[in-house]
Formats: sequence, structure tokens, C-alpha cells
Amino acid sequence: MDNTSGQGPHAAVPPEIDRWNWGAFLLNWIWGLGNNTPLALLMFVPFVNLVMPFVLGVKGSAWAWRHKRWDSIEAFRATQRRWAWWGLGVLLATVIVVGSSIALMVWSISAAFAQTDAYRLGVARVTSHPAAVSALGQPIVAAKPSGSFVSSDEAGSAEFTFEVRGSKQRGVVYLEASRVGRHWVLDHIELDLDQTGERIDLDRVEL
Repeated sequence: MDNTSGQGPHAAVPPEIDRWNWGAFLLNWIWGLGNNTPLALLMFVPFVNLVMPFVLGVKGSAWAWRHKRWDSIEAFRATQRRWAWWGLGVLLATVIVVGSSIALMVWSISAAFAQTDAYRLGVARVTSHPAAVSALGQPIVAAKPSGSFVSSDEAGSAEFTFEVRGSKQRGVVYLEASRVGRHWVLDHIELDLDQTGERIDLDRVEL
């Protein structure tokens, strides 16, 4: 087949290149600027940008062949492979950055929860409750909590979940606490043991 690249919308597209284009799909408008495909700028149109990556993936190779002059089919394919690798690199970098940001945010929230009086009360209850100590074994180590925490000048509430580990087995602590004035109190706290499946009510410390 003759080299028809760059001859406009009616130019014949070689069948060996008329296939899904990963570079166009992943890099969309950036790919469009580099391949003389202005339709890729529709990525900036609300709602249209939801489907445009898929349109570019399907039609991108044909549009790039028709809108830009290429030395050969081999040169076109080599360039589009490079675009695909760059797109994959950008995707991986984005996933890593976003994932790291989310992990850091979760860790920061858990670290802040671990500084609350509600959490400290919960840990103190677990490490001093005879049934919990007997089941878990000493020493007992508590992980950072997750859940919800609200506090104001007048009142507050907390619902935390955190793992505990002893010399015998692990468990998960669930607690609800509230604050009136300056003091926090445990409204409910229980320990679920991993190995035995037993649930221990820690609301009261039995002496």
C-alpha cells in the first residue's frame, strides 16, 4: 500500500495500524497535540471527556495516520509504542502518588486518633481487664485505631476499632466513648478474639 499518511480524512489507513491505541487512550489530549489530532482536545469538554478516551483508543491510530505525515508504517508503529509506554508510565506514577497520599492521610488520621483520651482509655481497659489479659497473654500491644471522632468545647463522641496483640493470640477491640465536660468515659467496649472467636465484654472490670 502507498504511504497515504497526512493526506486528510479520506486517506486509506493500513489495516495493520488500524487498531486500539493505548497512547491515545492513556494520554488523550497530550497525545493529540503530539499527533496532530485536535479532536483530542474534547477531553476538556464536561461529560464528553467521560467517553473521549475510549473514542481515542479506537479511532486514534486512524486519525494520527491521516492528520500527520509519517515516513513509514514501521515508523508510525514505533512512535505509537513509545506513546503507549509513556502513558503506562504516567498511569503507574499517578497510581503510586494517589495511593501514597491516601495511605499517608489514613496514617495521619490514625495517629491523631491514637492521641485521644478515648483511645487511651480503651487501651488501658484492655491491658488491665483480667479476662482480656488471660485470653491475649502479656505483653499486650495495641495498634493505631480507625473510626470516627468528634469533639467540641461542650461534648464529644468517639467510635474506634483497633487491633491488639498478646503473647497468646490477637484480637480486635470495638469501643464507643463520650465526653461530658473535660472527662471521657467508655460507653461500651468489647474484645473479639481471632483464634477462638470469643467475644469478651469489657464494660466492667471484675476484680
